[in-house]
Amino acid sequence: MTDNGKVSRRDLISSAAGFAAAGLAVNGLNFDGAAVGAAAEERSGKRGFIDAHSHIWPPDDKDYPLANGQTVADLDPPSFTDDELMAIAGPEGVDRVVLIQHSIYHGFDNSYLVDAYHRHPDRFRVVGMIDSRKTGTGKQMRELLKHGVTGFRITPSILGQEGWLKDAGMQEMWRTAAETRQNMCCLINPSDLPDVGRMCEKFPETPVVIDHFGRVGIDGRIRPQELQALLNLAEHPTVRVKVSAYYALGLKKPPHDDLLPMIREVVEAYGPERCMWASDCPYQIQGVNNYRASIRTIRDRADFLDDEARDWLLRRTVEQAFFFV
Repeated sequence: MTDNGKVSRRDLISSAAGFAAAGLAVNGLNFDGAAVGAAAEERSGKRGFIDAHSHIWPPDDKDYPLANGQTVADLDPPSFTDDELMAIAGPEGVDRVVLIQHSIYHGFDNSYLVDAYHRHPDRFRVVGMIDSRKTGTGKQMRELLKHGVTGFRITPSILGQEGWLKDAGMQEMWRTAAETRQNMCCLINPSDLPDVGRMCEKFPETPVVIDHFGRVGIDGRIRPQELQALLNLAEHPTVRVKVSAYYALGLKKPPHDDLLPMIREVVEAYGPERCMWASDCPYQIQGVNNYRASIRTIRDRADFLDDEARDWLLRRTVEQAFFFV
């Protein structure tokens, strides 16, 4: 930390060194946060911000059938396409987005997001879903990587609380991800964080992303013991955290300043190069909440971040984690 309490370049270098010290090598590349981020910056010419987490869906089910008995009447909002997303994100300086499979509307059918990637491969990457209760998960992961799927959402809400990390297909996913660099993106509650930690011990080279702070604060209270469980995962150097979903945490309304102490603790524990901002649209743009308030929390209001740390949260971490192909 600098004397004024901001996260400094020295903190970045020290934390990035943790990746290299872990001796992680995947696809022939050393898992060095600083080096990979610098290479991505050189390739991209330092583009705009990246939203690490948004859902999209079409206004009908003609080409993309809805799952789980859902109908077009259930879509809320009735339409949220990639064009509608970028119309909101673009004015805030966001030019790339990681699209997240919406399990309620499309189940394990990733085709809508994959098609968006193929329309705009310079703009989107995809976090898909596959059913780990079936065979061949590793083969599916490798095939989907060819279509911009650089992560997979895993959650006990779909796979069952008791066995969501234990079945053979899930074990294969974690082994495969250590080779492909595809992220295991965990949509979980605070009580699930220790289970993820045990998987990290078993698969130390597998990239892991914790969605939405592990939902710490979802009931309006940021309990110290739950936050500490999230901070404890920082000991695993391949774990990153999405600093996201402000509409659902704490006071759940702009300007989200009540979340800044938690954001600061997470950034200090993980280092900026393992934290990434995300909106969780379209849910962040409903009711009293809006996209600008979300990105401003990091871009304008988190005064404990220096410019370089802010650049990691708003661009470089996501670039390194998801835009590697």
